[in-house]
Amino acid sequence: MGKTRIINRLPDFIATVQAKAVHGITQGLILGQSEASVMTPIDTSTLLNSQYKKVEVSATRVVGTAGYKAEYASVVHDPDHKQEFRRASAEKSFLTKGFENAEPSIRAAIADSLKV
Repeated sequence: MGKTRIINRLPDFIATVQAKAVHGITQGLILGQSEASVMTPIDTSTLLNSQYKKVEVSATRVVGTAGYKAEYASVVHDPDHKQEFRRASAEKSFLTKGFENAEPSIRAAIADSLKV
């Protein structure tokens, strides 16, 4: 009797965990992008305003993606392309560094969201 009840509730449990995972990944993306935005070079704010985040769910995975839609974002982000920035906190590889700086917070947010 108990085994049947567990099996019947398994799809609900999986859906709940998957929804929590999406929430955790979204929180992680927000934290990483917040750190990156401090380091993002600003001239006209086009680059900063072109930030995006996307969370995709497949049967077994939840994948989060963050980036910039502005066409020149990869050039500004590239550490090999020399540039001088007006903003004192601006850095090359700002998206990568932002997520690296936020990693402990991202891990904590995901772990908190997955607590059953």
